[in-house]
Amino acid sequence: MTDISEQEYPLLVAQDGPLKGQRWAISQTLVIGREPNCDLVIPSRKVSRYHARLTPTKEGIILEDMGSKNGTYCNSDELTTQIVLQDGDLLQIALAQQFMFLTSDATMPLTEDVSIQGRLMIDLSARRVWINQQLVIPPLSAQQFRLLWVLYENLGQVVSRPDVVVAVWGEDEAPGVSDQALDALIRRLRDRLASIDPAHQYVDTIRGHGVRLDNPAA
Repeated sequence: MTDISEQEYPLLVAQDGPLKGQRWAISQTLVIGREPNCDLVIPSRKVSRYHARLTPTKEGIILEDMGSKNGTYCNSDELTTQIVLQDGDLLQIALAQQFMFLTSDATMPLTEDVSIQGRLMIDLSARRVWINQQLVIPPLSAQQFRLLWVLYENLGQVVSRPDVVVAVWGEDEAPGVSDQALDALIRRLRDRLASIDPAHQYVDTIRGHGVRLDNPAA
C-alpha cells in the first residue's frame, strides 16, 4: 500500500467494505480486482479477477471498468466508458467495496478521528458527514465540505465572509469569488443539511459579519 503521507498525489479512501479505513496515493496505475497480483485486492467473490483500473493522466485520474461482471459505479452511475474523476467522487466496486476519491489540492489534513460536537458530526479523513447519526448521502461536494469544515472548526463563532472564501476557494482564486457565488454555495449546503434535518438550520448568516455553524447538542 502506498504511503499516505505523499499528499501531492490524489488519494483513494476505502469506505464501506472489507478495506474500510485504508488509503492509497494514486502515483501510478492501480488495477483493482480479486486476483492477488492486482495493485488493490478486494477479497470478495462479487469482484471480478481484474475489475477496474485507475490511471493518472495529464487530464486527471481516469477510472475505467475492465469488463467486470458486477459493474463499477461512480456516484451511483454505472460506468459504460472511462471517466475523469472529480474531487469527492464516490466509487463503488460491484456491491463489495466503496471508495472516495480526493484530489491532491484538498486542503484538509487527514486524521483518523471522527469529530463529535453535536447533532452534526464529521469524519475529516473520509469527508463524511452525519446528522442525528444519519450519513449524508450522496456526499457533500468538495466546496460544500470545505465550507462546513471551516465553520465546524470555529463552532459558535462567526467566520468572516473573506475568511470563508479563502478556506473554500484558496487564496489564489479568492479575489475572483463574488458574494453571489458564496451565497449560492451557502444555500446549497443548507439544502443538503435540511434534507436530513429540516427542523434546524445549521448554517446561519450574520448580516454584516459573516457565517457561523449552529450545531445543537446531540
